[in-house]
Amino acid sequence: MSKTLATGKKQQLFLILSGIFITNALLAEIMGVKIFSAEKIIGVAPAHIEILGFNLDFNLTAGVILWPVVFLTTDIINEYFGREGIKKISLLTAGLISYAFLIIYTITLLPPAQFWLEINALDALGNVFNIDLAFNKIFTQGLGIIVGSLVAFLIGQLLDVYIFQKLRQFTGPKLIWLRATGSTLISQLIDSFIVLFLAFYLLAPVESQWPLAQVLAVGSVNYIFKFVIAILSTPLIYLGHYGIEKYLGVERAQKMAEEATQNSRSTI
Repeated sequence: MSKTLATGKKQQLFLILSGIFITNALLAEIMGVKIFSAEKIIGVAPAHIEILGFNLDFNLTAGVILWPVVFLTTDIINEYFGREGIKKISLLTAGLISYAFLIIYTITLLPPAQFWLEINALDALGNVFNIDLAFNKIFTQGLGIIVGSLVAFLIGQLLDVYIFQKLRQFTGPKLIWLRATGSTLISQLIDSFIVLFLAFYLLAPVESQWPLAQVLAVGSVNYIFKFVIAILSTPLIYLGHYGIEKYLGVERAQKMAEEATQNSRSTI
């Protein structure tokens, strides 16, 4: 493979991975406003897990459906582009998420057309509702949630790349599952609590502030779900590596991974 062709394929790979990463992270932030029941999906009774005095079920933000894709893409970018690759794409994504929330907030301030308010004024059961109010409720979140989510995202990404590269120094090219799944499990342990602590404890209005015990309890349930998903997603990591080796060639892919490790080692 010529040097020019190899460079072109490397750039195309980073562009594809970045597109997958940004799209899923942005969608996860926007769609995260919906809370769903994980138990209902598989048709079982609510878990009723007792943690720190709180009886909790697996009622989760819809964002957890998309975040595993972000984690998998993070590990692949980490493997082949190292710390600098993750840093660039994480900062860019955080900036784009902030921009998206700013645009969404601005749009909610626009006065609604009268005919739009009247078109869907009834739901399927014949109940009257305000479509503009519903739109605003769905597409806007509290400042604490936005700030907490972005801070948790950046800390989780930087922690993930650090742990991933540290593990790779010990494992070399082998044990992909250990550095990929291991780094995700540790980084998401921190992420699961930071976003709740900032959004519902530190930055929340006094009247709606959660007790610290509730933050820890809900964070624990969220992490249990993320832990299970991370383990179940492990085969997809190998599938991703296989696809990249087919695209770049085994020798080129391995060389990129070694270069990424060397460059990350010099900056960690």
